[in-house]
Amino acid sequence: MIRYQFFPRSHGITEDVKAVINCFKTVDTDISSDNLKLNSNAVLEKLRPHLEAIDYFLETGKSKNDKIHVPVLFGYDNEIDKSFNADALSKDGKIVIEVEAGRAVDNNQFLKDIFQACMMFEVEYLVIAVRNDYRGSDDFKKIYTFLETLYISSRLHLPLKGILLVGY
Repeated sequence: MIRYQFFPRSHGITEDVKAVINCFKTVDTDISSDNLKLNSNAVLEKLRPHLEAIDYFLETGKSKNDKIHVPVLFGYDNEIDKSFNADALSKDGKIVIEVEAGRAVDNNQFLKDIFQACMMFEVEYLVIAVRNDYRGSDDFKKIYTFLETLYISSRLHLPLKGILLVGY
């Protein structure tokens, strides 16, 4: 079952973000962690045709040339000095998608995803997709609680317009 929450909760979902949610809903039965134990690459492959149909670039493999490089720092002559990789990026470069499986909570991968998205040039929205069920644990709920605390406390202000958390 696909479930999602947009943060901050005081903002509505844009049409572009809604289109991403619909991609996840389309492949719900093919990626559901309730009955499947797919890794993040397998989930991304199920999403690929649907995300590409709405103008997203997706990584095609693990080699350097297969990854989506999003600029972070620029050097002389506007050459990219530093970039971070993304699983998927909207054609306009404003929405980055990270699909996680087992490492989402256990290795705090979602925190790294947030940090990197905040550093990426012109990125406005981050979509973090995580398993609803990982070894009997509800990763979606754990990250939901973290993001809820982050936004309610107002102690840390992110440069992103929003984060969409998707549970699959």
